[in-house]
Amino acid sequence: MNWRVDVAVQTPAHSALGDVLSYASAEAPAIGSLLRVPLGRREVLGVAWSVHALEDGAAPAKLKPVAAVLDGLPPLNDAWRDLVAFAARYYQRSLGEIALAALPPQLRDLSAAQLARRLKRQAVPAHAPAAGAAPDGPTLSAEQADALARFDAESGPFLLFGSTGSGKTEIYLQAVAALLVREPAAQALVMVPEINLTPQLEARFKERFGSGAVVSLHSGMTNPQRLASWLGAHSGAARIVLGTRMAVFASMPALKLIVVDEEHDPSYKQQEGARYSARDLAVWRGQREGAKVMLGSATPSLESWHQSRPAAGEDAGGRYRRLAMPSRIGAVALPAVRLVDMRLQPPRTVLSGALLDAIGQRIARGEQSMVFLNRRGYAPVLACGDCGWKSECPHCSAYRVFHKIDRTLRCHHCGFTERVPRACPACGNPDIAPVGRGTERLEEHLGELFASVKRPDGSAVRIARIDADSTRKQGALESQLAAVHAGEVDVLVGTQMIAKGHDFRRITLVAAVNPDGALFSSDFRAPERLFSLLMQSAGRAGRDAAYLSAQGATAEMWIQTHHPEHALFAALRHHDYPAFAERELEERAAAGMPPCAFQALLRADARTQEAAQAFLNAASQAADALPGAERVTRYPAVPLAIQRVANVERAQMLVESASRAALQRLLAAWQPLLHELRRQPEGKGVIRWLVDVDPHSI
Repeated sequence: MNWRVDVAVQTPAHSALGDVLSYASAEAPAIGSLLRVPLGRREVLGVAWSVHALEDGAAPAKLKPVAAVLDGLPPLNDAWRDLVAFAARYYQRSLGEIALAALPPQLRDLSAAQLARRLKRQAVPAHAPAAGAAPDGPTLSAEQADALARFDAESGPFLLFGSTGSGKTEIYLQAVAALLVREPAAQALVMVPEINLTPQLEARFKERFGSGAVVSLHSGMTNPQRLASWLGAHSGAARIVLGTRMAVFASMPALKLIVVDEEHDPSYKQQEGARYSARDLAVWRGQREGAKVMLGSATPSLESWHQSRPAAGEDAGGRYRRLAMPSRIGAVALPAVRLVDMRLQPPRTVLSGALLDAIGQRIARGEQSMVFLNRRGYAPVLACGDCGWKSECPHCSAYRVFHKIDRTLRCHHCGFTERVPRACPACGNPDIAPVGRGTERLEEHLGELFASVKRPDGSAVRIARIDADSTRKQGALESQLAAVHAGEVDVLVGTQMIAKGHDFRRITLVAAVNPDGALFSSDFRAPERLFSLLMQSAGRAGRDAAYLSAQGATAEMWIQTHHPEHALFAALRHHDYPAFAERELEERAAAGMPPCAFQALLRADARTQEAAQAFLNAASQAADALPGAERVTRYPAVPLAIQRVANVERAQMLVESASRAALQRLLAAWQPLLHELRRQPEGKGVIRWLVDVDPHSI
């Protein structure tokens, strides 16, 4: 008998090829099997999504045959395929685009024979804790014990709202330990927002559970490493998977627990290709697979905070259970927040005298300080004072950043890089100068200011910088973090990379140099992100009670601002996230913004801005005829904030509704119209279009 196999292959949603492609096979492969199939002139990896017997056993001539079945691997199970199908449906992508992106890249290039050899070499020993013997952990505080008891007793999902330094990671460790004692074959998924947070978390989990039980999954790994980790998870040999957002799609047949640490972090939202939210998919996956889900944060996203609201009056409350841990371990006080009014400082002051004095006192006592500026490079722009020339990128509507270390002008959007010109390209003036300040320039400035200052042992002050530029080389981040932990750095300068999740034990002062930009941003989420970033930054200070008492030190967070009276800073001074969240949610509700409404963006990239906007406006008109269109508001098309990147013009249209279901119905019905419109005159010049559901930036 011949069979028709419907296969999910990697095709982008805007290609209009459909969710699955059909192939012929003399045998029926198991649903969920990995296959190699012809696509055009190539042979590609695919997933068998459904199998159908053909009448009379005849294979239609137009169906190409399946090239090979990778039968050395167990099929991807129903729960994994349901997750992929839901993600594709909700985020308006093709099935194969989600499914194949979730698989290790190296699998795409392996034949059945090569995979068999790889599996033969693969050996991930299963060293889960023995049943009835949980790994030793520190004694829990009363708040930790209460949170863990509620987590065990209730079904969830849970929001673990714990201040920085309250011991959230220990809760994760003990929740995993308890699970593996109850069910030795169970698996746990622990997610962090960024790659640079995985090494320290991996070290703690391996110390507690042994290296054989733990694997990592993130894009910073080599392809062979990712494949080895994925195979360990897929076979069930790896009991604990640690990873970034991609790990939400890890094939884990015995998944019973999902932890999403720093759940508020925007990094959980994919910004290229299939724009899924790993946090939201984690909650959905937990419900589908009967796995408990714990979201953890000191500054939860307003969506999660709203979902964890207690019942009040006619409001039945949210779907999540809130677990509160407001105190730091060891009864350490949260850092005192000091605001410096920069309106009272001399013009062009970078670091106020009071802040410099406070840093100097820390250096004299052998303590560490952290100075945070969320802009890398030496200066955001190079300019000519004579003719007004600025270092614009020729391919983007943005400036190229001046990097002094390698004397380059680099566009952080398209990557275009050139050597710094000897003179102004427009008028020949040799005195072109940097404007503004990035971390590289701030590091240099601090070095000049503290050049004559000595440490207690008489040596020179040591200043280090951690950002995306200083950590490009393999292993650079690990070595720099190790130097900070070892006390070999006095002042650490960096971007938001250093503000999240790191357990710096010797830092007693954190300073935010220029945070005001987000206070008046056109993006309604900017204040939420700023409050979270500043709270997280403050949380790096004063984490070690023993160190503080030994030094006789107090922890401080310094913020230099031109708007010290802003309500955001008032809440920050008291470390009062609930007050900040209440005010923001009231404003969101009054304006009809998420989480009180639901949004999507229709984006178009084209050769001209006019073509991009014409396509979007035509798409809006076409949607008028769709059922339920009156329940969804479509705003006029506008350019993106950075409207041109790599010579491609970009425009977007905001789509909004008070009903998630109404928005989803419109988006699904809109898809065929968008494919058709692309082939019409209105689609001329359009390179691609995409839908971004629940966008994080507008």
